[in-house]
Amino acid sequence: DFDESFMLARVAASLSKMPLTRIAAPTLLRSIQCRNFINSSEDYGSHVFKGTTADSYLTKQGLPAGLLDDPSWTKTSAEKVAAAVLEWAHDKGASVFTHWFQPLGASSVRHGLTGQVHNAMFVFGKDGKPSWALSGKELLQGETDGSSYPSGGMRATHKAGGYTVLDPTSHIFLRGDTVFIPAIFASFYGDALDEKTPLLRSMQAVSREGTRLLKLLGYSVESIVPNIGLEQEFFLVPRKDFYKRPDLQLTGRTIMGKLAPRGQEMCDHYMAALNPVAMACIQEIQHECFMLGIPLKTRHREVAPNQYEVAPFFGTATTQIDQNLMVMQVATEVSARHGLACLFEEKPFTGINGSGKHNNFSLGTDTGINLLNPGQLSKASCSHEIFPVVMAAIVAAVDLHGDLMRMAIASPGNDFRLGACEAPPAIMSTYLGDDMTNYLEAFKSSKVAKEYVPKTKEVDLGISAIAPFTVPAEDRNRTSPFPYGGHRFEFRAVGSSQNVSMVNVVLCSIFADSFATFADAIEAGGKPVDVAASALERHWKVVFNGNGYSHEWPIEAGQRGVWRIDSGVESIKQLSAPKNIALFEKAKVMNKKELVARTAVMHDHYAGSVEMEALCMVDMMKQHVIPSVKNAELHDLLPDLESALASVEAGISDIHFAVDEYAKATAARVLRLETMEAARVACDKAEESTPADLWTLATYKELLFLDTHQETEANYE
Repeated sequence: DFDESFMLARVAASLSKMPLTRIAAPTLLRSIQCRNFINSSEDYGSHVFKGTTADSYLTKQGLPAGLLDDPSWTKTSAEKVAAAVLEWAHDKGASVFTHWFQPLGASSVRHGLTGQVHNAMFVFGKDGKPSWALSGKELLQGETDGSSYPSGGMRATHKAGGYTVLDPTSHIFLRGDTVFIPAIFASFYGDALDEKTPLLRSMQAVSREGTRLLKLLGYSVESIVPNIGLEQEFFLVPRKDFYKRPDLQLTGRTIMGKLAPRGQEMCDHYMAALNPVAMACIQEIQHECFMLGIPLKTRHREVAPNQYEVAPFFGTATTQIDQNLMVMQVATEVSARHGLACLFEEKPFTGINGSGKHNNFSLGTDTGINLLNPGQLSKASCSHEIFPVVMAAIVAAVDLHGDLMRMAIASPGNDFRLGACEAPPAIMSTYLGDDMTNYLEAFKSSKVAKEYVPKTKEVDLGISAIAPFTVPAEDRNRTSPFPYGGHRFEFRAVGSSQNVSMVNVVLCSIFADSFATFADAIEAGGKPVDVAASALERHWKVVFNGNGYSHEWPIEAGQRGVWRIDSGVESIKQLSAPKNIALFEKAKVMNKKELVARTAVMHDHYAGSVEMEALCMVDMMKQHVIPSVKNAELHDLLPDLESALASVEAGISDIHFAVDEYAKATAARVLRLETMEAARVACDKAEESTPADLWTLATYKELLFLDTHQETEANYE
């Protein structure tokens, strides 16, 4: 097939120019020869340098098995590990390596959301012939132009040094002919220029303060790690129609488009049978991820037409985020081979649901105990007191720092989702459910810690062939931004296009701050139950078990004093608010310079995203909408279209003349949510009135109903 012949040609060309030995072409091709999800259980993680795979190469270098589990190898054994990686890569047919890092401002615009410079792993000898080589220094560190990435002023052309440094907490992996080395990205002065550095710092903070609090509660552990599970939603649309939508190609969302006669109103898409074209694509995505050690367990249709979801098992925050970025890149590339386009934008189509990335979060000890699992925690610690104290600290953190939680989900696309009966509102509250609420209320009033035993109930359908079954006593609340789901919290409001590092930086940092506050009070002589009960009393207002989509909730939330920031632009500004600078500096996660710079990057990213959309709208109106209307001789529509066009162009000028990043983002929000929405009405009216054979843009009908447009199938056979 096409992919195989292409890869064979590439390998042959490489061999003809550089006759190195033992290139394993069959192994190199293995990941693209099979489109089924699981070919063999032995394939799982076969392209990851970890576990027994890594150990077999490390021992050849005289290194002990399990060496990579201790990050200190970077200080003692880098040369030998590099030699082991080189041999492994060589056997797998890889001849190139790259430091793989996560620049700022990447969501929705940067392919793969990462930075990477590919370097061949060979040197020339005195005889002029190439030979394999990868040094310890090359493995550990690289250098690039820091000024060419968004940095919020921390880097400039005359101060451009940017350095990539291997992250030993993430696993090296390979894809195709390239070894990927997960790395952080920092400036000459040690400032974080990436998403991962603050994440690693925040993980240290929550471990430091969490273990300190647990020790005061009589339960000693070595470390605490945040574990997350990411539910990734996306759309798959026919690529031939994607090419007929400049807005989708350049911005990831449709900025105009009349609704099709059919949408999601019949609730007929959610968990329906997968479309066979989409199924083949997702199977290949799962298969390639399986070989990369990414356990995508779940796949299903979502609520909107042509919308899907994949989800992995839980894992540590750094690993899950690294893997999610690769899932997004793999999905984008594999879908193209299947005649499809994969859309991760939060709101690519109006009138139907957009996409999110639910961030399921828990905290685990080094011994594998989940701090949010009351039964497991009580058994391990021999205490019923710890769980309500931990829950109280989390409730307090959500109440105090809801502004930061809102900031963390302030991706441009989320302005169209939050509160739109498809995603939780921009009001930061937490749902606990009746059982947990009653339990914590009893603890709060009595200051006595008892065992928490979640209730269950039995359902009998009255069918003799089907045995009665047990369900949780608690129902699910999909309208809460941060519900407790039994053993985990689920941050439901996260956008689908996001790198969720900032989301987890915030969660780790605010929980670390809350744990520290509790620990300080206990060390000052306070009883743990008194400290926790008092905190619950002060912060109970953030607990809301009702309907977050109701008209009454925003009013009630305002009366309670719960954090509500409707504007993504305003929420971004909170990142560098004085209270939050103090929080991040105290936790040693980010300093004021990094926070101010990151705020500027986020505002610039927002404004830049809107400007691209507005420029697309201008082009589409000039090159498609207005010419189509003229060809159809619908001249009565022209005045409204020309007026709308002028208003959008004026809005773009407002962005250009704004004085700083915040002002640009503020102007961009008005342009996007007011001016462009009004212009869209005129464009959609034109589409509605123009004969189909004269309309030159792909329609929602063509983009959203793959089930009835199966000609795509021929594109990947």
